[in-house]
Amino acid sequence: MLMKNVYGYVRVSTTRQGLGVSLEVQQETIERFAAQNNFKVAEWFVEKVTAAKTGRPLFTQLVKQLRAKLADGVIMHKIDRSARNLKDWSILTDLIESDPNMEVHFAHESFDLRSRGGRLAGDIQAAVAADFIRNNRQETCKGLDGRLNQGIWPFPAPAGYVDNGKGKYKTIHKIQGPLVRKAFELYATNQYTLETLCAHMNALGMKNVNKGTMKPTALSNILNNPFYMGILKSKRGTFSGGHKPLISPELFQRVHNVLTGNTNQKIVRHEYQFRKQVTCSVCGYILTAERQKDIVYYRCHTKNCITKGLRESAIKNMLTESFALVQFLPEENQMIDALLTEIESKWTTKQEELFDSVKLQLDNAQERLERVTDCYVEGGLDKNGFEKRKHNILIEIKEREVALNELKQDKEHIFNKARKFFELAKNLINSYETANVEKKRKIVETTTSNLSAEGKKLIISMRSPFLEMSERNNIHSCAPIRSNLRKKEHSFVELDKFVVGAPIRSRLRKKYDKLVCPDNTGLKRKSLTREQLRHLINVVLGIVAKLPNDNDFPTYDI
Repeated sequence: MLMKNVYGYVRVSTTRQGLGVSLEVQQETIERFAAQNNFKVAEWFVEKVTAAKTGRPLFTQLVKQLRAKLADGVIMHKIDRSARNLKDWSILTDLIESDPNMEVHFAHESFDLRSRGGRLAGDIQAAVAADFIRNNRQETCKGLDGRLNQGIWPFPAPAGYVDNGKGKYKTIHKIQGPLVRKAFELYATNQYTLETLCAHMNALGMKNVNKGTMKPTALSNILNNPFYMGILKSKRGTFSGGHKPLISPELFQRVHNVLTGNTNQKIVRHEYQFRKQVTCSVCGYILTAERQKDIVYYRCHTKNCITKGLRESAIKNMLTESFALVQFLPEENQMIDALLTEIESKWTTKQEELFDSVKLQLDNAQERLERVTDCYVEGGLDKNGFEKRKHNILIEIKEREVALNELKQDKEHIFNKARKFFELAKNLINSYETANVEKKRKIVETTTSNLSAEGKKLIISMRSPFLEMSERNNIHSCAPIRSNLRKKEHSFVELDKFVVGAPIRSRLRKKYDKLVCPDNTGLKRKSLTREQLRHLINVVLGIVAKLPNDNDFPTYDI
């Protein structure tokens, strides 16, 4: 009797199962069955994918080769190894009906699929297997919904987070977490494409979830994932996450605007230090930077405008002179440090009403979420409308939770911010001169509210609280600071005549002698009294208290 050539098909649901003994046991059982029934296994098909869904590649290839009569049949371990959905089972039965000589056997089940009784037994086994997978899916979905309702992400942690076991919140990775946050912050500036940002983050050491090199597609998935702002979004719906957010909802929204093109900002192609920072006070347009013979000029291109071109080097000179107005004397620095510590120790919260207001808004948002959920359960909303409203309310809840957390840490936030401002003021000239172009732009944005040109004049308007620091000579003990201080501007003339390192011309020397000390340590004046400095600190604290987060007022990290 001739030995028939058959295929051997073995399957496990996951790759992890394939590492154990399951595949080996299936193969041994099939080999024994083949030897007992005069079959020869000509080729093995080893598949590591679930049979709950159709579309298994090796199973499809197996059926294709059997229909082409490249073998006499196939031996499988059990029915549930071949199919756990009725469609794949019907494919196997069609093979038998289309070819009476087709050998389809199951090594663990002894019934003949060619007979009516054997077919019935096989159909029952296939139906039981299909029902088993349906029940498994239902129980799995219940478990997933339970975890998601608890705010726990039941899937592998995304890049920047760490898994801590089943039923536990993800935590921020000490190395990759800050890099993911940095990727959001950089992309929000709209100065990077996905490709350039990907290259930059790879250079910084950012890795994907598999600890491999970051690709633009993976980076795009990260930037689109609301998990990083504390919201869980899956096929099961949208839920509030219990893990610690890596970024704020505001930053996520800014990144979303850049991804969707919902921003007028363009990617920078030429890096000029004062690009889009100097305006024409006559026509209101931004001065255009251009390079001629290795010299950068900022010009107004409005026809017949009186504003002329200003050299970049001259603007730098005038900014340095203006920064000298902000810097403190050494004895003032010592008193400021002591006063800050003293005021902080006696400082008590004065924002209880604001805290209660934000708490009320949070409670209101949570009540609206409950009402929307009840409306959906009662059939008043379809699923799409419910998910959209739920998503928006969850974002609002996250924003209120962030605001409450900031208010709880208000004291630390205010005094840390104030210390940053004073530290910057103490070392402003040196920090500016030693910084790179990007950080110089940040310092200018932090300390000034406007740079405007008229004719050959540059008008520098300082930003609070640096304006108050530069005008501290006008502070009288226990006297309020008038609003006219915020309108104070420093005007410097004939800037195109200045170059870096060149001495100030004699006819302007008299003017600047009134502003700058010979040793560049501060103003040519007496040190402020302790009460005057205390009043200045209170002014700065009042300004800082109105800044709920760092994004509202950029600070330069010394």
